[in-house]
Amino acid sequence: MEIKEYTNYNEDEILSLYTSVGWAAYTSDPVALREGYRNSLLILAAYENEELLGLIRVVGDGATIVFIQDILVYPEHQRKGVGSALLAAVLERYAHVRQVELATDNTPKTVAFYRSMGFREFSEIGCTGFMKC
Repeated sequence: MEIKEYTNYNEDEILSLYTSVGWAAYTSDPVALREGYRNSLLILAAYENEELLGLIRVVGDGATIVFIQDILVYPEHQRKGVGSALLAAVLERYAHVRQVELATDNTPKTVAFYRSMGFREFSEIGCTGFMKC
C-alpha cells in the first residue's frame, strides 16, 4: 500500500468511494464536494498499485488547528490497516499542531478506532463541541 497526496480530483472515483460508504449527503451535491476538495488543506489517498483503497481529507490552517473532515475506506478494504495508515500519515505530518480534531458517528466501531489512534472525546479533556446543522 502506498500513501500519497491526492492532487488530481477524479469525480467518478470520489463519488464511487463516498457512495460505497453511504455518505449520500456528499454525493447528492457533487459540486459542493468538488469545491470542498479544492479548498482542503491536505488530501491523502491510499493505493494498491493504481487502485484507490481510501482517503483522508484535512481542513484547517495547518499551524494551530487541523480538522479531519473525511476519512473513508472502501468497505472491502476496511479492517486491513488502510484507515490507520491514512490517519497516522496525517498525525505525523501535523505533529506540531496542538489541536487535531474530528467529528464522527457515535458507534462502537468508530469510537474504538479513534481511541486506538490516540483521540479522546472532548468531555474527557474538559471541553465540549457544538455544530450548527
